[in-house]
Formats: sequence, structure tokens, C-alpha cells
Amino acid sequence: MTFPPNVTMLRLLAPLVCTALAACDIAGPATSPHGGLSHAAPTGGGNLSVHAKAGTIGPSVHATTVAHASAATTSASASAHPAPFGSYLRPYAATSLWNARPVNPTFGTFVIPRSRYFPTVASGAYSTGVFLASATDKPMTIVGPGSTDAHTVGVADPDSGGNRVITLPRWPVGVLPASGTDGHADIVDPVTQTIHSFWQLKQKDGRWTAALYSWSKLSGNGWGDPAHYYQGARAVGIPASAGLIRRHEIKDGLATYPHALAMSLTKNGLANGVSSPAYVFPATSADNTAAANTGAIPQGALLMLPRSFDSSEITNPDLKKIVETLKLYGAYVVDYNTGTPFVIYVENDTGFNLMPTGWDGKVASQLDEIRASLRQVTAVQGWIDGNGNTANAAIKAQQNMNILSMRGPWSRQSGTGTAAYDTAEQRLVFEPASSKTVYVNASNAGLTRVNWAKPSEKAHVELAVSATGGATLRLQVKSNDIVTEETRDLGNGQSTRFVWPANAKLTLTATSGAGGASTVKASLVKLP
Repeated sequence: MTFPPNVTMLRLLAPLVCTALAACDIAGPATSPHGGLSHAAPTGGGNLSVHAKAGTIGPSVHATTVAHASAATTSASASAHPAPFGSYLRPYAATSLWNARPVNPTFGTFVIPRSRYFPTVASGAYSTGVFLASATDKPMTIVGPGSTDAHTVGVADPDSGGNRVITLPRWPVGVLPASGTDGHADIVDPVTQTIHSFWQLKQKDGRWTAALYSWSKLSGNGWGDPAHYYQGARAVGIPASAGLIRRHEIKDGLATYPHALAMSLTKNGLANGVSSPAYVFPATSADNTAAANTGAIPQGALLMLPRSFDSSEITNPDLKKIVETLKLYGAYVVDYNTGTPFVIYVENDTGFNLMPTGWDGKVASQLDEIRASLRQVTAVQGWIDGNGNTANAAIKAQQNMNILSMRGPWSRQSGTGTAAYDTAEQRLVFEPASSKTVYVNASNAGLTRVNWAKPSEKAHVELAVSATGGATLRLQVKSNDIVTEETRDLGNGQSTRFVWPANAKLTLTATSGAGGASTVKASLVKLP
């Protein structure tokens, strides 16, 4: 998807299909002329959009090999001693949908159509590198496009609801953004256990710039939650590295990759958000160009091969491993591309290549067979997590998460203190003041825009407050300009329940403690 480099957050947060933000597509590699598909790479210009990418199925587009710090794990040790969940080599919790596998899935009937190119599995211009910082790395400041020595522009940050200068406490040597216009790069901080995800990251004139920044917890679910709905540079609000085939996994001796894969579809495969949802759980957003789609698969959907898919004729070991992974874990649709039925993403600069000696019609034909056999998972009997345990309750809980963010804008109602939203801690932070200060937020910017997470009328919900330093939070709820709920000032550990009205509008009133610093945040969840 596209948006102007200097777009305001007002435009960024317009609820076109929940959130119309992220980076978009990866192009179809060039392919062979079977069934209307071509193996000739498209040339630049013509009628191709600015995001129409070209390139043969081959090695990574990057000529430079980047040393990924602490990633030098041998295949033997990786398979014998798998890294712990929530680490650089094995991101996210064992109960994350990336690491869980479905039990007895039920499939839809929609078949991914053919398009201009054959499907592919590749690294390159629209994949990403995953760069590990060390505890001793120096900080780095990232500014928005168009920044100069005399004028600094902020980076779009959907979670904070504005544009701001980003300073990471640790910046690894050798960061190399993907060469395509999306400029993906994910940086893992082992100290804060955070994945920093950038869109259109560039180094120019001695400064780093990016058009968009989001962060995600390394030990989290690997997807946005309704309150912190945007946690990475992919269209569905996740890091570009989520679901990536990683360098240390390619030759690890295992029959499958130990997680679900990340996949993009082109427009004739994706749903348009009008006749069917543009995105579904666990995705928390979709591309802002979804209305042009003509298919039926929403972003966030899990696609799998049926267990009956015959892989006996597949002799390419890399392709066979992908097939077995698609049968066991599947792949989540995380983005759109231009002209390729599907693309599965591989970490950059790995040398991964399904056609190392040039065009291979047999591999292309088998990729097309995979396309014709992939189906959307519409229901499952249950889930098994990465440790082999039943994960049904954990997955269900991920569908009923906090829907209230403390993001602003906040305005001071009384007192002399100041307060600001802290995206890292997801809370409102009051600076120390001699007396209490009151801030009000009636913007509803913090109420989720995630369609599947919104409470329905008459649903029972619970507001719970977490605070320090004596801060409190009060909530007023209106329905069609009539107050339906007015809580008292709730302090740390206090909560209240009420019935959700139609057309709910919220007003939050936060009051600081007196004397020292104080903080407050709240969760608002649907009750069973």
C-alpha cells in the first residue's frame, strides 16, 4: 500500500478498513509461460504501479552479505537444541499463532487464481533482514523523510497517534533495509526484548529516516492486539519478520519449519472489505487499497494444504519442506503483492533459491499445484502450541484482548502538571507536580478500530485500572449523546463492569497523584 511520506496521522488513522497504514507488496518473480503466466521479468515503467516489483526467482537482491549478530547457529545445534520461545532465533510465545498448529482444520472452497507470474518462495527486495543488537551497541535516532539539518520531521507512529522522532537505545552494525520501496528492516533489542519494525528505512546524508515505525514484544503473540493494534510494518500490523523463513532454519535437518509461514497474495486472491471482510483475526488491519481486490481471502487468514496433498513427486528438498510446513502449520496472509498468486517470504541474504541453476519448469509447475490446492482455514477443532500442549484457551484469549489504549490527544483540565502517552509502557505518565493534575481525553482515538474486537450492543464489559503514585481514571460512556455509564475515580487494581451501549462514545478523565510522578492505564475487555 502507499501513502505520502509526509502524511498526517489524521489521514493515517482514517478507518478505511480498520487501519490503513502499512507497507505493502512484493512482486511476482518472473515465471514460465504456462497457463497465461510469464517467466519474463516485467520492465520498469509502462502501466505498472509504483509497487510493481520485478525479478527472477533467484538469490537475494542484496549483493552484500550482512553478518547477523548472534545468528551463527549451526544446523545441527539448531535442531538438537532449539532456541527458547521469545528469542531472536525463535520469536514469540509458544502459544502464539505463529508457533501453534491447528487440529483438524476445516477448509473453504475458494481457489487462489492464477495471475501474471508463478507463485514463489523468496527473499529479496520486499522481504526483510532481522538484525540483532547487542547490549553494547550505541543509540540511533531515526527521523522522518524530508528531514534536514535545519528541519526535523517525525516518523509516523500509529500507536502514539502522531509523528515523532524515534531513538532506539541500541542500533546494530550492518543494518541493511530491503532494497524495494517498502524498505523493510526489523531490529531486535535483546535487552528490552523488543522488535523494532520500520517501513521505508533509509540512510541518506548521514541520517537514518523512515516513513513508519512500530514495535512488538519478542515474547508476545506476534500479532497486534486491539489496543496496540499496529505492531509492525506489514499491512496486517505485524513485524515484517513474523513468519519469515529464517537463515538458521533452512538447512536445520528438520522436515518442516517449526512455525507458520508469512505469505502475500495479489489482488485477485484477496477480499475487498465490502462483500467480505478485508481482514480477520488475528490481523488487526489491512491494506488501504483493499477495495480494489476481487478475491475472497481476507488478510490475516490462515491458508493450508490438506494433509492429502501428494508431495511424493517433489524432489527439491527446499520446496518439499515448505509443502510439509503448509500441511502442518500453514501460512498467514500478511500483505498484498503485484501480480503473483502467492509469495512466501524468506529472510534476506540467506542464499535461498528454489531454482539455483536457472529456470526450472518442474518447480514452477509444482508451485502452481500448491496454489491450486491451498485453502483458507475456516474452522479448527483445536490448537497445539509450540511445546506440544493444548492451546485452545490461550488462542481464545487472544480474540478477547484489551480494546482501550491510553493514546491521546489528552488536554489538561486543571492543575499545573504535564502528562504524556508512553507507547513502550502503554500508559499515561504524569510528571511530578506539587498538586493533582487532571487530563481529559474525549477523542475516542484509544478505542479500538479493529472490527472483530469491537463489543456488540448489550455486551458485558469490564474496565480495570492499573496505576502508580496515586493516579486514578474515570470513564464516562455516552450513547447518542446520552450518558449511559459514569464510573467513579478508579485507582490501582480497581475495576467495574457495565453493559456496552449502541454507538458508544467514551470520555476518559485521568487524575495524577500529588507530589511525585504517577502513571495510569486501563484495560477494557469483553466478558464471556
